[in-house]
Amino acid sequence: MEKLDAMIQDALSAEDREILAATEELGFFSLAFGLFRGKAAWVNWIVMLAQGAFFVVAVWCAVRFFAATDVLLALKWGISGAVLLLAALSMKLSLMVPMQANRLMREIKRVELMLAVRADAPGGP
Repeated sequence: MEKLDAMIQDALSAEDREILAATEELGFFSLAFGLFRGKAAWVNWIVMLAQGAFFVVAVWCAVRFFAATDVLLALKWGISGAVLLLAALSMKLSLMVPMQANRLMREIKRVELMLAVRADAPGGP
């Protein structure tokens, strides 16, 4: 894979290298924190706040579960905690979809920019 990347870099012009450097792929944390900016950021903030609340309540249920002396109480707190943990996990994982969509949109913009530069270049298509 490294060799293929090096061959691509060698084949590119200086202008193409500048475009690639300017639109370099973002890391996981940059993509994740990018969810909290933009037009739909408020939805992601609400999802994260709800997920955090579910997690805190699930931990509280787990503490009550381990402190329970009666089987019925242990069952009540254990099932409640497990359901809340699964709900928190599901909400957290739901943020992966817009993160991947943002990543894909960034790559599409990158290709559009490369095509636009080629079309504007003398002798371009």
